[in-house]
Amino acid sequence: MSRLIITGVLLTKKRNTMQIFPEKARELWNECELRALVLTSLVLQLILILIGNRRKHSASNKIRVLLWLAYLSADSVATVSLGVLSNNQEDSSKETNATDPNYVIAAFWAPFLLLHLGGPDTITAYSLEDNELWLRHFLGLIVQVGVAFYVFLRAWNSGTMSLLSIPIFVAGIVKFGERTWVLRSASSEHFRESMLPSPDPGPNYARYMEEYCAKKEEGFHVKSTIIDAGRAGDQEHPGTANTTAISVDSTAEIVRKAHRFFLVFRRLCADLILSYHDITGSRAFFRKISFDSAFKVIEFELGLMYDAFYTKAVLINSRVGIILRCISFFSTVSVLITFFFANKEAYLRVDVVISYILLVGAIVLEICAVIVMLASDWTVLRLSRHKSVNSMVNRIFPVSVRGRDKNKRRWSNKMAQYNLISICLENKPPKCINLQKVFFVDKLLEKYRHMYVRDVPTHLKELIFEQLKDKSSGDFENCKELCRRRGDHVLRTENLLNNVVLGRTTELEFDQSILLWHIATDLCYYSGDDHSNTGHIRGGATYNRGIDDHRKASKLLSDYMLYLVVVCPFMLPNGIGQIRFQDTCAEAAEFFKERVVHVKNKKDFDKEARRMLMEVSTEVPPLEVKGDRSKSVLFEACIVAKAVEESMGVEQRWKVLCRLWVEILSYAANRCGWSHHAQQLRRGGELLTHVWLLMAHLGITEQFQISRGHARAKLIVQ
Repeated sequence: MSRLIITGVLLTKKRNTMQIFPEKARELWNECELRALVLTSLVLQLILILIGNRRKHSASNKIRVLLWLAYLSADSVATVSLGVLSNNQEDSSKETNATDPNYVIAAFWAPFLLLHLGGPDTITAYSLEDNELWLRHFLGLIVQVGVAFYVFLRAWNSGTMSLLSIPIFVAGIVKFGERTWVLRSASSEHFRESMLPSPDPGPNYARYMEEYCAKKEEGFHVKSTIIDAGRAGDQEHPGTANTTAISVDSTAEIVRKAHRFFLVFRRLCADLILSYHDITGSRAFFRKISFDSAFKVIEFELGLMYDAFYTKAVLINSRVGIILRCISFFSTVSVLITFFFANKEAYLRVDVVISYILLVGAIVLEICAVIVMLASDWTVLRLSRHKSVNSMVNRIFPVSVRGRDKNKRRWSNKMAQYNLISICLENKPPKCINLQKVFFVDKLLEKYRHMYVRDVPTHLKELIFEQLKDKSSGDFENCKELCRRRGDHVLRTENLLNNVVLGRTTELEFDQSILLWHIATDLCYYSGDDHSNTGHIRGGATYNRGIDDHRKASKLLSDYMLYLVVVCPFMLPNGIGQIRFQDTCAEAAEFFKERVVHVKNKKDFDKEARRMLMEVSTEVPPLEVKGDRSKSVLFEACIVAKAVEESMGVEQRWKVLCRLWVEILSYAANRCGWSHHAQQLRRGGELLTHVWLLMAHLGITEQFQISRGHARAKLIVQ
């Protein structure tokens, strides 16, 4: 409605505003205004359909900004175009005949604007909030269709052009209606309702008790016995009971598994709980596959989740969606063919060319939509349900499964990095220009300036999967305790909780614990023993490679968790992590400003700066000196780093730190709300989201119920 109000105000003020321009300029604008707006609307649709799906597997900010501008502009331009068209019709009724050829062909463009308002299949919502506004969009559908129909009636003259508008009207209403229906289906209320089971009153208790009392009064010895059918999930997942390992290498098999799990685990996105059967079947499957296959299934499943929230994929891959797509496509093609042979001498050549552009553009958009649909996982799923075409599917799509085709990536496979000490060692950035401050983006740009990204390495995925699989080996009754572990379990198993310094880190606020361990890990990473002598560690080349994997994984996870604290605090439990971060940065910058300038060997600049931090005496606790005014944890982290180096050797150190960071990552993933996980799907995806869903599949979640299954009572009469 806000767009409609703005459009009305703009059209009302247009004449007064245009008076300040010369008459020739006003005439030129009046002639080109509608044509420019209609063509701009088409260009925006082409941009949306070409890059709308790229954000699924790209973390590029440039793509996000371009898509954001195109998404917000597309509806506004189409709405303003309809308003201008309607306004021109009213002007024409006062000055000339309303069925003037110029206005007839202009009215022919109105249904194309409805097509544009329907949007492409690759993006219906830019964010989850757009789905919640489906009712507002439905009202816009009614109003815009009414305006277009008003323009159509005013220009009606029983000619060919008016008749050709009817099929385009049908296609436009279909596309606009599709988008509204998809937004409604993806809204939180209706998404949740779609997964609620049918009401089940259970066994008739009143009748059971009537029979019980009647038999008892007749003198029979009556006993009520519980027949426990067993927990429905006690059996292994179908197809996994007699195998020790499962291979899921084919495209069709991965898509089928991912879709099966998607239909169940999407309940997590509606704050619904899972059944014992769901968790048992899922855990049995994931515990018998490799880490690589596990992450592949997760990637496909999250891809389906993205499609459900942000695209028309669910609708267009249904039987109804295919029928509607055929209607809109053949309607547009039939109009193009008829328009080609129609008599167009009465119309201006420029208007005829624009009409051709709109018709061809509409067909191109439909063809692009079909190509996107055929190349999607939903098509693979549909084909894989027929055994006769499974081999064909595997021949067509094998590269996409192995991840070698970049266009077929299911997510970015990137993890952003933020390093506190490196930031403080950098030179001061140039002052923000006034324009940045005016638009309040100076702090945002500064935040992203220090961020960099790394590929998620294979060995890190393997370490995460193996540790989570080990956690899931226990009983389901302990799952809630598994979800609460944030590093204390690792320290306990290594007998390190007795260390006063290390044991205290598990009692701190979560964001404070992340900062402490981040700085401590960074200091250990650059220490002499770890940074220079990894090649001399006992045990041979294979052993060294394993320790190096743990070391690199610890550093990656450490910097990734700090990125979440600084850039994505909404994905972590509530706290004052950003305040602690900026206070710690301020103290570190002050420390380095006084000392690091004297470093002569710039080659070992980073290592030397960290060595200076470790050499500061911490005999007196920092809190006693600084008080609680500053939230900096810089020198508390130095104490932790010293305790780590003193209490563990290199081998144990990096194994413990790696396991600790995986546990911290798991805790954060489980504490993050589902809506924040879903929001990140449109930004290329987060490793945290993949870990969250993997944990749920392994039973490490609080969103499931341990029940007695299908137990029921039986009346025994003796």
